[in-house]
Amino acid sequence: MPVAPVFGCERAGGGTVVQTSALLGGATPVEIGQRSALTGQGSAPCDRRVTIFPPDPNLDELRLELSRLRATRGWSYDELAARSGLSRRTFIEIEQGRTIGTLQTWHALAHALDTPIDQLLGTLCEGHEPPATPTP
Repeated sequence: MPVAPVFGCERAGGGTVVQTSALLGGATPVEIGQRSALTGQGSAPCDRRVTIFPPDPNLDELRLELSRLRATRGWSYDELAARSGLSRRTFIEIEQGRTIGTLQTWHALAHALDTPIDQLLGTLCEGHEPPATPTP
């Protein structure tokens, strides 16, 4: 029978809130704010809320959209490079799926292609429901 992890919150000496996570049978407290040696990420606050992870972004659709926009305009990699100020190699690697590009890269591409950045990056949600617009 598999052993399930147990998570909880406890008050340590001096009123410090600690988060505990251990296999059944023992608990090792982790002080809130401590960083993981493996990932460098901090621990979650101990408020008993469940973390819901977003769906994976559709990076294939994003790179295909770049290819479509470039092809629609009849632009070569050299033409897009000249209009965006980015290197030709960057576009080749993005379109071939070898790199994702930075936000700065996509911002420059949106301007060069005269395409709203939200429309360009909106392709990341192809295949799943985009986040809802917050209500005031």
